[in-house]
Amino acid sequence: MPPTVDPAFGDGTTALLLRQAEAGDWAGLRAGLTAVEDPADLTWLLATVSNTGGIEEWIPKAVAEEPDSALPLLLSGARQIAWAWEARTGARSQHVSEEQWKVFGERLDVAEEQLFEVAEREPDWLAPWYFLQISGRGASVGPEAARYRFEAAVRRSPGHLASHKQRLQQLCAKWGGSHEQMHAFARSSMLAAPAGSPLGELVALGHLEHWLDLPSGADHAYLTSPDVLAELHEALARSILHPDYRRPRDWKSAYNTFAMLFAMVGEKWTARPLFEAIDGTVTKSPWQYLNGDDPAEAYTRLRDRCAR
Repeated sequence: MPPTVDPAFGDGTTALLLRQAEAGDWAGLRAGLTAVEDPADLTWLLATVSNTGGIEEWIPKAVAEEPDSALPLLLSGARQIAWAWEARTGARSQHVSEEQWKVFGERLDVAEEQLFEVAEREPDWLAPWYFLQISGRGASVGPEAARYRFEAAVRRSPGHLASHKQRLQQLCAKWGGSHEQMHAFARSSMLAAPAGSPLGELVALGHLEHWLDLPSGADHAYLTSPDVLAELHEALARSILHPDYRRPRDWKSAYNTFAMLFAMVGEKWTARPLFEAIDGTVTKSPWQYLNGDDPAEAYTRLRDRCAR
């Protein structure tokens, strides 16, 4: 059976939550989410579940029926963000219609209102501040507000990889930052964290974002330059290959990232064991950058190339 994109990242608990969300089984979904004690784990599960179409149809009822619980309101806010981006699509801004922008903004407004209410009611929670980074970027809240949201998240969970990923996006050139800001943030975050931290993936993602911004030819030359290769190897060694690294629930995401980059630069010997660890679990990101219509095809093509 050929590899396919797995929205659950090969994790059984996540797969069950996705099925419950799709079926509108709030009781089952709530029980599963409530059982998660780690704030970073819960945030990742909520982010994954929020991509399920149809949640916006039944979650308002759950919010109304549980006025004293912030959890349904949190899921609702997260879903509004994902739903907003569905309306906007991944097209360049000049190709987004006026009606799409209108719907995008309306849904982000709802998300912001709901998430700020959750943050006020549950001041220790990480999740609302993680999602507010995404809604804020879409709403163009400005650099000071964007930094405040990131700092609020990492105060509650220092070293939170997902929040650092959102900050990296905020600092990308395409969102008003620069390559220099993005790389500096990625590297300083990695070096400030203990060896074995997952933050090493930020360096890889930064180089991937830089590669995306370059014309054909220059992009490959950039990735294969000695300085970039050295930084990729350093990041790999300090993160997922370090003896102190502990695999989180979404660990295959980082493995997919590093496997793709090392396959692209032709280092089969480095990419091959990463592909073997992934064992056919394809994550949409970053493979959609090579084939937006069929990320699994890009994964299979590069995996097979590295196996030879």
